[in-house]
Amino acid sequence: MKRTFILAHDLARQRAIQAVQDAPEGYCVEVKEQTRTTMQNSLLWALLTDISTQVEWYGKKLTPADWKDIFSAALIKCEVVPNLDGTGFVALGQRTSQMTKRQFSDLCELIQAFGSERGVKWSDEAREVA
Repeated sequence: MKRTFILAHDLARQRAIQAVQDAPEGYCVEVKEQTRTTMQNSLLWALLTDISTQVEWYGKKLTPADWKDIFSAALIKCEVVPNLDGTGFVALGQRTSQMTKRQFSDLCELIQAFGSERGVKWSDEAREVA
């Protein structure tokens, strides 16, 4: 059974300690920074959608998912390897679902700066969440 505790106050810490003490032999404990929030994820997709509808990349319109790959690769400094049949390349790197809140914030700031440099008019969705 997996249990997650946000260490936001003393009671949460006490419950986490108790869960560790009650855990069966062989269980694993991981303490890490919290990953992205739902609000950050909503902002990301609003920004990516605005970019995809307003910016051409080397003469092509890209999907929001394509832009996510481009921005994630830029932020993480991914390694690029040839694809299986040698007709293109694949960027290897971190998935946004595994990013910390700080990394995710940096990603959204990168997208906003890129879009602003290119005159993107941000949608209400992008402005409301930001």
